[in-house]
Amino acid sequence: MAAKKAAPKNSAAKDAAPKKPVANKPTATTPAAKKAAAATTAPKPVKRPTAKDMKQHAEKLPYPAKQADMKLQPGMNLSTYRAASKLQDKIALITGADSGVGRAVAVAFAMEGAHVAVLYNENTVDAEETKRLVEAQGRRCILLQSDVRDPEQCKQAIRRTRAELGGLNILVNNAAFQMSAEKFEDIPEEQIRRTFDTNILGYIWMAQAAIPHLQQGDCIINTGSIVGLTGIPILVDYASTKSAIHALTKSLATYLGERGIRVNCVVPGPVWTPNIPGTMPAEEIEKFGYEVALARPGQPEELAPAYVLLASQDGSFMTGSLVHVTGGKMSSDQ
Repeated sequence: MAAKKAAPKNSAAKDAAPKKPVANKPTATTPAAKKAAAATTAPKPVKRPTAKDMKQHAEKLPYPAKQADMKLQPGMNLSTYRAASKLQDKIALITGADSGVGRAVAVAFAMEGAHVAVLYNENTVDAEETKRLVEAQGRRCILLQSDVRDPEQCKQAIRRTRAELGGLNILVNNAAFQMSAEKFEDIPEEQIRRTFDTNILGYIWMAQAAIPHLQQGDCIINTGSIVGLTGIPILVDYASTKSAIHALTKSLATYLGERGIRVNCVVPGPVWTPNIPGTMPAEEIEKFGYEVALARPGQPEELAPAYVLLASQDGSFMTGSLVHVTGGKMSSDQ
């Protein structure tokens, strides 16, 4: 039996078939395409000043130093940060948020959808810039000029935040005072009291004021320091308060655990903020960051994602944690 021949393909019918319209795709040079590409690709590493570079940037500024006056501006544009609505419509109060790490955290929280209360003490120009950056993300921001050393001012800051922003979900204790001293024996009593009143008592007053208004799922994030673990000869009083903050974090986490309120602490290494040119000796500024494994200072924008982690549900099983963002553990003998 002869094999059947395959039926010839109807090329005419195929050619006549209507073609699906092709949508106009944005070219790689359009802003929309660039934005889409950026959202789906890993950000490239940012080149940052090393400890060896710091000599050319070193400067001394009067305390309290203003970020606006710094020759080398701290890195905090968060250009490599990818937001994902992790804090949508949450309300955060951040102390010491006029500049440095506090400002970077405020901007990162706003990028994640939070409204922010910025508590600061003296630098109104810097605080207004933080407010501008938060509002540029389409979030509300209020400025609270307060002194965390005063328990009543802490209570008033909480009241204003709740009244003007509609509640409170996240407290970030970040305000700090430091002043270097070559000889421990010469540290004046006024400085020691200001350091402790700001760095540890201020955290306690803010927490006491906030806790009655926090609910399950809300959180407190403290800012500690690697020097609270290693010690540092030129900042004995400051390092002592940071160690106390670490203990406060763990104790409060245990106390508030049954209520579902998490308490954690970010532990920075050397970070380039206004405090450095405003409080450190010139010889330390000229090599700032030399003592860590990465041999460079951190930038505030490199700290901010840790605060987002601890504030969001990504960190829902983290409490009592000391989260190190140090560039590699500092050595206490250098």
